[in-house]
Amino acid sequence: MDAIAEYLPLIRQGFITTVQVTVLGAALALVVAFALGLARLSTHRWVRWPAACTVEFLRGTSLVVQLFWLFFALPFFGVQLTAIFAGVLALGLNEGAYASEVVRGSIASRPKGQTEAAIALNMTPAQRMRRILLPQSIPAMLPPMGNVMVDLLKNSSLVSLVTVADLTFNAGLIRSATGETALIYGIILLLYFVLSLVISVIIALLERRFSPTRERRSLLTALTGRTQGVS
Repeated sequence: MDAIAEYLPLIRQGFITTVQVTVLGAALALVVAFALGLARLSTHRWVRWPAACTVEFLRGTSLVVQLFWLFFALPFFGVQLTAIFAGVLALGLNEGAYASEVVRGSIASRPKGQTEAAIALNMTPAQRMRRILLPQSIPAMLPPMGNVMVDLLKNSSLVSLVTVADLTFNAGLIRSATGETALIYGIILLLYFVLSLVISVIIALLERRFSPTRERRSLLTALTGRTQGVS
């Protein structure tokens, strides 16, 4: 343990880098998820079909190959990405493709009667999506979206393959210097577990915040107060 103590700053820096990659990758994944998920629900083929092809391509190819292509192959076309940018881009696109199916499936599973009622109220497609479908779909999206985010965290270790100094990369440096394989990898195993717990807690809080039961209770309170005001 004494041999590891002097390398704690390296572990801390790797931890910070892993958090940065995870947060940035998650933000990009959410943007990609909603963009592709909503595009696949479009009534226009010229929007729906390219989105479907993009999702299938990103899901059907290896994340490692995508990462290597962005970092090692793009320079042959005159595009040079930094290691951390290539890592975030690969994670965001790949996990976003999986998350887009969560978005699409959650919205498509809404009762058709709600859409028909919105059409009867002369709502535009954008208004139906913004005011009715999306708010009701968010609670259904959260549990599978949490799984995607945990998966993104675990896959963030792959950015070490393109020299990003994250937890996994720095753990390899420390192991080479000290020979403490079991100890150092036990430490980062625990750190990854703690980060996954943080994601799970955040998702649980969001589930409670967007719980349909809570929304119905708030609506009932509002209606009751309005009724009492009238009486």
